[in-house]
Amino acid sequence: MHMISRRQFLASTAAALAAGTFPSPLPGQGRAVASSPILLRAQSRVIEVGGRAATVMGLMQPDGTHGVTVEAGGDFAARLENALDQPTLIHWHGLTPPYGQDGVPDLPQPLLASGEAYDYRFPLTTPGTHWMHAHTLQEQQLLAAPLIVHDPAEASLDEQPVVVLFHDFSFRSPEELLAGLTGNTGMGGGHGGHGSMSGHGMAMDVNDVEYDAYLANDRTLDDPEVFRVERNGTVRLRLINGATATAFWIDTGELEGEAIAVDGNPVSPVMGRRFPLGMGQRIDIRLRIPREGGAWPILALREGAAERTGFMLVTAEGTVKRIAPTGDAAADALDLAFETGLRAAAPLTPAEAARRKEVVLGGTMEGYSWTLNGRTWGSHDVLEVGTGERVEIAMRNDSMMGHPMHLHGHHFQVVEIDGRRLDGAVRDTVWLPPRRALTIAFEATNPGEWAFHCHHLYHMAAGMMTSVRYIG
Repeated sequence: MHMISRRQFLASTAAALAAGTFPSPLPGQGRAVASSPILLRAQSRVIEVGGRAATVMGLMQPDGTHGVTVEAGGDFAARLENALDQPTLIHWHGLTPPYGQDGVPDLPQPLLASGEAYDYRFPLTTPGTHWMHAHTLQEQQLLAAPLIVHDPAEASLDEQPVVVLFHDFSFRSPEELLAGLTGNTGMGGGHGGHGSMSGHGMAMDVNDVEYDAYLANDRTLDDPEVFRVERNGTVRLRLINGATATAFWIDTGELEGEAIAVDGNPVSPVMGRRFPLGMGQRIDIRLRIPREGGAWPILALREGAAERTGFMLVTAEGTVKRIAPTGDAAADALDLAFETGLRAAAPLTPAEAARRKEVVLGGTMEGYSWTLNGRTWGSHDVLEVGTGERVEIAMRNDSMMGHPMHLHGHHFQVVEIDGRRLDGAVRDTVWLPPRRALTIAFEATNPGEWAFHCHHLYHMAAGMMTSVRYIG
């Protein structure tokens, strides 16, 4: 087993790699098997951003549906067709496929060449709000879509689903953005002092990329999506942060929200009106629409800045009022207050960890190098685990930026924050602010080699990635 190289990661815009042999899909293992797979095309599309046409990418079904909605309990059966003019591969973020079907280039599947297709099939055991996206720089070009897995046990709930995928958007190419950050061009990095905040007595960096727009289902607040809702009805927001380099605060405004799941996993309900959402994370929020008709904006506030995006919940009697895409004040930096209060509805069975791995997150804006245990991707130390073990990864963030850390192939539980043990949320992506420490635990029951990385696309591209490798 081996890690993807940086060259192969950046090959999202290069010529197609030589075709390789893909691993054979696993059998249905006695589960209900779909008669035919869902057809998903990675393709180009055009959207309008700020009055300008923008050519982006998308994951579309033949009828134009953006993304997938399926039911847990059977198999995830999908055919991915690459209709782009460049190689690609899609990661099923939140699902736990067998090794070989996870969608990370060269772990172990090669990039899918233009015009090629591949059939995926594996047991679908993880209901919840998930998503799918390219594990290359194409993620910045909106090659992402919702992947909603309904729980049959919730079929009788009387609630209206509202699915929203957030993103950050630039008219510049991701290669240009990355080159500016790493200093490989004279254009400047697009980052500056405005993106710094005072924290723990030191200046912390919050945002390192300036974007042209922030999107909710491909739309800005100049023309937000309007969801028609019923008076006195219940709405379940399924919110996905698909942004590459932007964390948000979800602001429910006049409506008090009840957070009921994070990363697709149920938690003991938490009431509030503002909820953090790091890159790659998802949150389900249940809202009660008032008996009186009206219109309610649900906003995503850019961390450490005044920009925002969002959508509207509107009854038949409601009137949509314009909301500016820039607020009056900068939102705070994401912290761990919400995370500390979360409790998993189905925590791991108490057990001693067979292995505990220490991982230090490091790096600076100067030189734009981001590290795990002092090493960049390509010179990393893999994290070795044994099949069936309870494993803990103890992370400490020594850098001055927050990092959303994502483990592929598993769901983990947050079991310690700043040295205090807790039965925290079950997740696949966790936010770790500067100068904080956090420990996750998982069961090593999915043999293979699995990516473990920061879900800030440019931090990952600049070195903040390693793998969890099963050794027996």
